[in-house]
Amino acid sequence: YQAKMDFALKLGYAGDQIQAVLNKLGADALINDVLAELVRLGNKSESEGQSTASSTTSTLVPRGPCPKEIASPELSLEDEVVDNSDNLRPIVIDGSNVAMSHGNKEGFSCRGIQLAVDWFLEKGHKDITVFVPAWRKEQSRPDAPITDQEILRKLEKEKILVFTPSRRVQGRRVVCYDDRFIVKLAFDSDGIIVSNDNYRDLQNEKPEWKKFIEERLLMYSFVNDKFMPPDDPLGRHGPSLENFLRKRPVIPEHKKQPCPYGKKCTYGHKCKYYHPERANQPQRSVADELRISAKL
Repeated sequence: YQAKMDFALKLGYAGDQIQAVLNKLGADALINDVLAELVRLGNKSESEGQSTASSTTSTLVPRGPCPKEIASPELSLEDEVVDNSDNLRPIVIDGSNVAMSHGNKEGFSCRGIQLAVDWFLEKGHKDITVFVPAWRKEQSRPDAPITDQEILRKLEKEKILVFTPSRRVQGRRVVCYDDRFIVKLAFDSDGIIVSNDNYRDLQNEKPEWKKFIEERLLMYSFVNDKFMPPDDPLGRHGPSLENFLRKRPVIPEHKKQPCPYGKKCTYGHKCKYYHPERANQPQRSVADELRISAKL
């Protein structure tokens, strides 16, 4: 009797349950019969507990359309933070890059800038800045065609678009480097750069800018009039687009299959499995890897 009692206690069953089963089956019962009866009692008590819990909750739930509150705490928390613009990073858009991309490299399409701004506004972003050189306010010319130019004035009135300085000196146009404005503002505000430009020259200026551009550059594509950023901005092992745009991630990342070789894996960034030790490392190019190994 005592041996059966100790064995069942080690498995995590309650003492009163074990005593009830042994009194029912007798001290000479086989251990398998005792365990089967314990399992049956456990399943019965669980089903009773669930039925009582559902009956109590059904009496407490008020009438009215509030499915989000009843659903699950994770979903309600996610919806709450998505709508909260304080958790979204500032957006800095390279206006020239976006407009030329939408114009298929043949013209400066201001409508492309509007499409990108609208996409982020729909996501709940309020801190959006677009940089465009001031000379784009000039009249369209055959060598530099501009379409939908009134959009620039409209966005400027809404305090979304900022013109970078330019002037004429003895008939020659002197322009400031608008890429430096873009990277500097995004770095200072801890935001996101929206561009298909890699800013190689600015990466070489400051090491902190190089790391920032590698981790905060959001590339995109235009499918006709649809602005489409990638769902995995930093690669397959990086954060999702939603968490990339947030200051604090809300939706947990999907569990990825860890690499069976672990730290001994020799595939590097080409490995299709997840490496937790490489999660915080920026995606370096092959040339950068060779330079670092040469220094070591």
